[in-house]
Amino acid sequence: MNETMVTVVGNVATTPVYRELPSGPVARFRLAVTARYFDAVKNTWNDGHTNFFTVWARRALGSNVQASLAVGEPVIVQGRLKVRDEERGGQHWTSADIDAQAIGHDLSRGTAAFRRVGRPDASLTDSPPLREPEPEPVG
Repeated sequence: MNETMVTVVGNVATTPVYRELPSGPVARFRLAVTARYFDAVKNTWNDGHTNFFTVWARRALGSNVQASLAVGEPVIVQGRLKVRDEERGGQHWTSADIDAQAIGHDLSRGTAAFRRVGRPDASLTDSPPLREPEPEPVG
């Protein structure tokens, strides 16, 4: 289990592409991540280099990405980093992909309204419904 886990904060750079595959739904989009630094001499914030990642979201996460994200929105992505080197048309290409486990809007830069997706029928599960714990007495 020597996988590189990353958490990346950036902006959705392309419209998510959604596909229904035999293995289940999958969505992908490009994420732009720009470093910012403070120039104390000019007393201003400046943009540094922009890195681009291809984010892959599978199964329910893929369906939710397709219904929730649009170009320009600030997001936080957590998942497995995979860097690939390949030759295409005689040229060398390096790409950085993130196999996402979780994706959410960056609430430090705006608001969002969460909507829960349909849940499986409760009669099909063995576990009882979760209850909020009773408060403990103080003292």
